[in-house]
Amino acid sequence: MGKLDGKVAIVTGAARGLGRAYAKRLAGLGAKVAVADLDLKSYREFDAEAKDMTAESTVAEIEASGGAALGIECDVCDHRAVDTMVARVVEQWARVDVLVANARGRPVDTKASTIDPTLLDLVVSMNLFGTVYSCNAVAPFMKRQRSGKIVTVSSVAGLSSSADGGYAHYGAAKAAIAHYTRYLAQDLGPYGITANCIAPGVIATGRIMQTVLPGSSDSNRDRSELVALRRLGTVEDCARVVEFLTTDLSDYVTGTVIPIDGGLRRG
Repeated sequence: MGKLDGKVAIVTGAARGLGRAYAKRLAGLGAKVAVADLDLKSYREFDAEAKDMTAESTVAEIEASGGAALGIECDVCDHRAVDTMVARVVEQWARVDVLVANARGRPVDTKASTIDPTLLDLVVSMNLFGTVYSCNAVAPFMKRQRSGKIVTVSSVAGLSSSADGGYAHYGAAKAAIAHYTRYLAQDLGPYGITANCIAPGVIATGRIMQTVLPGSSDSNRDRSELVALRRLGTVEDCARVVEFLTTDLSDYVTGTVIPIDGGLRRG
């Protein structure tokens, strides 16, 4: 028996990288998993992500392992689309027990005093608004069940600033997600619903290694030197914490933000 047998989970941004790892981990625990993403084959954008795939999509990978999965293309910036996505999951499986609000905007290195308004709008919309819309959409169903597990995704960039003021737009959006989750926990706690936030550090996904690190101000620096454990994180490092937060192991944990950064020293 898996810890999530009979449960239904939604993971946004699950077509590749961290979201894919979360979806596969929850499916391995017995949950039926809705894989939501703007593009269910977005892994094709990055060679390393594509090479890591064992089937044509996250949904196909879960099904090949004997799990149940539903793929839904959805723009989390559109609250109506998010509502429709969640309604489809409930129509298919009659409940929602877990939400991992992982969908997030792709950061571009900027300085705090020179953020392009269009970029700011995009990153805040995809990160903060997308998280809020997803939580809004699942909350009525979880309240009715008087149970549920919500995991939002911040970043170490949302916990402390960079030394040079870079990525401020992304960090501010991620900081807002962390604090929003604290409010969410207070709101939903009386219904038996937990809400917690994870804050990944430098995780070696294909996207991060191909686009983010090479374009940063520290592109020539060995990032593992800044990590107490002397290695970059993996998607499974994060997936294990998601497992904790979505199973009965964390039934008395809510309103918390958990860094998953190996002891990263910023600055």
